[in-house]
Amino acid sequence: MTPLRPGRSTVAVHGHLSRPRAGEPVVLPVHQSTTYVQEVGGGSEVRYERYGNTPNQLALARKYAALEGAEAAIFLSSGMAATAMAHLAVLRPGDHLIASQFIYGGTRKLFDEEFGRFGISLSYIDPSQPRAWRKALKKNTRAVFFESPTNPNMRVVDPAPIASIAKEYGLALLVDSTFASPINFRPIEHGADVVITSGTKYLNGHSDVTAGAVAGTQSLVDEVVRLARTWGPILDSHSAWLLDRGLKTLALRVARQNSTGLAVATWATGQRKVQEVHYPGLATHPDHAIAARILDGFGGMVGLVVDGGAAGAERFLRRLRVFTHAPSLAGVESLVSEPRLTSHASLTPEQRAAQGIPDGYVRLSCGVEDAEDLIADLKQALDGL
Repeated sequence: MTPLRPGRSTVAVHGHLSRPRAGEPVVLPVHQSTTYVQEVGGGSEVRYERYGNTPNQLALARKYAALEGAEAAIFLSSGMAATAMAHLAVLRPGDHLIASQFIYGGTRKLFDEEFGRFGISLSYIDPSQPRAWRKALKKNTRAVFFESPTNPNMRVVDPAPIASIAKEYGLALLVDSTFASPINFRPIEHGADVVITSGTKYLNGHSDVTAGAVAGTQSLVDEVVRLARTWGPILDSHSAWLLDRGLKTLALRVARQNSTGLAVATWATGQRKVQEVHYPGLATHPDHAIAARILDGFGGMVGLVVDGGAAGAERFLRRLRVFTHAPSLAGVESLVSEPRLTSHASLTPEQRAAQGIPDGYVRLSCGVEDAEDLIADLKQALDGL
């Protein structure tokens, strides 16, 4: 029998294909147990929920690894836990990390306020300048990190020159691709060693699970598992079951959000009370050529700068009826937030301005509602400015 080469939607539903036995459940049940019977005298692996090796945890990790094209993966209790554990797995005291300056505010806070306590130094560079990565190299540089598409401006980083430098100098390349999901972008295919994602977002897609994941080589994931078993941020089995259920519709949801995001961004471009539109699917976006080359879809995230600064943004938000004003993103429902008060609240106004996040910036997360309804909602809200 010729082996099947399943596509990503098939993998998201089934994981690794195998012929089920008669009487087996079609859906993997929740194993609502934190501990498992151990063989007397040892000899078998200890199964314990904090170790990340329950049936639900392992099934979810295998499926996600297959989606990313990685050897292995591990799920943790949040995207920030995944970011922290992934970096601590490749960095040691005295090491130097080069990071993109366009990153999630929580990640910047982790790097600036916590990594120094571990003796890890940082250099931030403009990821759109390929030569900047090489210029930032030091003798103790051990890893490089970037986020793509970025939060909240949807900048798309070209991975090729960064991967080339990382390979040349033997550096670990870590990439956060939360905004893309493995449906739109798979960093390992472009030379990354480690993929970090907030499973809270597109992987789950229903705003009811907080999770993070790290994918990469088996040796790298083994080190993350070792750290996580000590620090304790492993995802629980019930959340793993819920996230696996969300994964089954990942490809469908992302396809819809790709098309809706493009429709909303295209409409917003012609609106008089919108000063800027940030969306990589637009020809006017600074990284459109890169996005068209490396992404399989442009995503459901759209950034708008509306008239009136912070006060204008507040008036705009109060008039919305279909979009819900709430943090986070990538659920089936459309959300809207102000980065200055949520994702980048830890930065100063000057730091936000340097990242292209002025007052009046609102971040849209397009869900799976009818695009026409979302556009009508945005229109009536803008009319009130």
